[in-house]
Amino acid sequence: MSQLKVGLAGLGTVGVAVVQMLERQAAEIEARTGRSVKVVAVSARSKGKDRGIDLSGVRWHDDPVALARDPDIDVFVELMGGDGDPAKAAVAAALAAGRPVVTANKALLAHHGVELAQVGEASNATLHFEAAVAGGIPIVKTLREALGGNRIERVSGILNGTCNYILTRMADEKIAFDACLADAQRLGYAEADPTFDIDGFDTAHKLALLTSLAFGTKVDADAIYVEGIRSLTLADLEAADELGFKVKLLGVAVRTEEGIEQRVHPTMVPKHWPIAQVSGVTNAVAVNGDAVNLTLVGPGAGGAATASAVVGDLIDVARGNGGFAFGLPVAALQPAQRAPMQRHEGGYYIRVAAVNKPGTAATIARRMAEEGISLESIVQRRPQRAAGVEPNDVAVILITYATTEDAVRRVMAAIEADGVIVGQPQVIRIEKD
Repeated sequence: MSQLKVGLAGLGTVGVAVVQMLERQAAEIEARTGRSVKVVAVSARSKGKDRGIDLSGVRWHDDPVALARDPDIDVFVELMGGDGDPAKAAVAAALAAGRPVVTANKALLAHHGVELAQVGEASNATLHFEAAVAGGIPIVKTLREALGGNRIERVSGILNGTCNYILTRMADEKIAFDACLADAQRLGYAEADPTFDIDGFDTAHKLALLTSLAFGTKVDADAIYVEGIRSLTLADLEAADELGFKVKLLGVAVRTEEGIEQRVHPTMVPKHWPIAQVSGVTNAVAVNGDAVNLTLVGPGAGGAATASAVVGDLIDVARGNGGFAFGLPVAALQPAQRAPMQRHEGGYYIRVAAVNKPGTAATIARRMAEEGISLESIVQRRPQRAAGVEPNDVAVILITYATTEDAVRRVMAAIEADGVIVGQPQVIRIEKD
């Protein structure tokens, strides 16, 4: 029985978990594929570090690019991370040599995925990246293969466990954002510098890949409108709860008449939606097609979950399962026709700190009417310092009926210019049935 010889670059949490899983499941994997799958060569930053795995008999490469070019490996696994070198150079080298690549690197693929897929096509080498999106959820294979007969209209999801953990704690335990973030860092759910997660960029990278798979477009992370969760307060989550919503950081790609609308931002979703029930560090992806609607839920990060996706791709390689990285040949991928965010339509939650003086409410209502924005409800609340409202001001929450992003932006600019609100208004988009 033949052996699939694996070269693995990156021996962090995920890399170690991959080695352990391949050893633990060796008999089952061989039975499923007809081949043994074994790590025979590795590369990492520190050779002498104790990682709790036995690497005796495994060749060591100081240079991951040299590992990628090693003629004695059959497949290259890249788990180093980063959107540039050495990850990019190593992946390109392996593909150029006709060697399949398995990677979990969403940042690399979001910026260079099409280019790398083209390198692979030229040398008949396949590029696999199930682990790059939503951890252990098999959404890449689902979109690329299982739903290949559908016309996909919308893909949306909770794609970042750090943000979902923070929002869950805030809503359920009434804990402020900064305290939740500190707990996430202490527990290892957030990095010391959490910018990439909480400002939405991690979600945007993953959404860029899902958009390409769902709609047959070139990966274009720059086409995505991105907002993070830093500005959310307990007052916003409590208001959402009273209105029948949960707040989630969603990545959304939807087909419109103008093109593909791609956006990442905090969103109010109805409590009865399956995605609203997803809590903690769990991820979820909802797909709406002309034949099938489904929601996949599972662990979005962590060594075991990500290793599961990597090993799944290695099993595909061992079986000889290939195909085009993004479901179509690179030449057939269309440029992503961008739908301007200003044309987005939907309901909006708007919280402002209104100056407590005669005429304020009338000024706000007049500006809304001038933009043709109908209000579903207006709620005034007593001053709440936690929401950034001074004692002499009043917290006003406006819920709009469906309107456009452009109209909301114009009306908020006009109200600020009128001097009837203080501070930065909070605007959260609402998704409804």
